[in-house]
Amino acid sequence: MRDAEQTRQKILEVSADEIHKNGFTATSLSVILKKCEISKGALYHHFTNKMELGYAVFEEVYIPMFLSTWQPALDGDDPIEGLCDFFTSMYKNMTCDELVCGCPLNNLCQEMACIDEGFRLRILNMQQQLNQLIVNGLHKASEQLRNDLDYSQVAYFIVATFHGSTSLSKSSRNKDLFEKVINELCKYIRALKK
Repeated sequence: MRDAEQTRQKILEVSADEIHKNGFTATSLSVILKKCEISKGALYHHFTNKMELGYAVFEEVYIPMFLSTWQPALDGDDPIEGLCDFFTSMYKNMTCDELVCGCPLNNLCQEMACIDEGFRLRILNMQQQLNQLIVNGLHKASEQLRNDLDYSQVAYFIVATFHGSTSLSKSSRNKDLFEKVINELCKYIRALKK
């Protein structure tokens, strides 16, 4: 990888971490410059402004990371149990930092969707990708599932409940509450079977 590519990747990684911890609006370009050990000119060589940097973090870091964490749960022979195992392992392995900081993608969605059209459209696209990923997993298991299901609506409900549980755990700083909501979500998911 060339130096310019390495610099850009480091900027994205540091920015993703800063945005996760502080939110997009409160993220300081000065802190990013310092942590990356680069000049302002080097930053602006790769990104014309903070908004462009935020879009790049969302598209190149958060979306691939987020979708890749869901994918294995849906790729197995039983996506229903795959989803439940995924959610259960999440609350069992959740660190205090993750509890306090919340889901980076969910945080950014809540902060920026209503104030920037560019973020709103990117968030919508990501939500549609995740929804399709879940729908595809449910289709694989269709023989096991009830006939009255609208897979798209089920997928949106699963994601909405998951995001709600991460928001609850962040605001309450209560891992037990996250676990209880996830357990209820798993009951719902398992009840999709015939």
